[in-house]
Amino acid sequence: MLAIGSGGFIGAILRAYFNGLISHKLPHDLPFGTLGVNLLGSFFMGLLVAYFLYTTIFSLPIKSFLSTGILGALTTYSTFAIESFLLLEGGHILLALTNISLNAFGSVFMAGGGFYIAKYFLK
Repeated sequence: MLAIGSGGFIGAILRAYFNGLISHKLPHDLPFGTLGVNLLGSFFMGLLVAYFLYTTIFSLPIKSFLSTGILGALTTYSTFAIESFLLLEGGHILLALTNISLNAFGSVFMAGGGFYIAKYFLK
């Protein structure tokens, strides 16, 4: 639990930092900051899962620290959900559907990309 909690502390700080950075660099009605951290977190989750499958270097607490802790706190699906709802509520149907599609499909794509990149280098 300590490993997950301390990882979550780090992940939450990284989320706030990267979300703010991306939102500042790409100001738009579409919440690119949330999208960016979701895609980044999904990519690194894919890398980690492949690494965990093909190596035995890390203990369970370290795996939990990195995946559930840091990456679990880095990604922001509750923020994504409310931002999408608010876009719908405000009548921005196309932006809401774009946001939902980019987060859902982009995150799966990035997780798979990270997984296959790590698998390629670890085999």
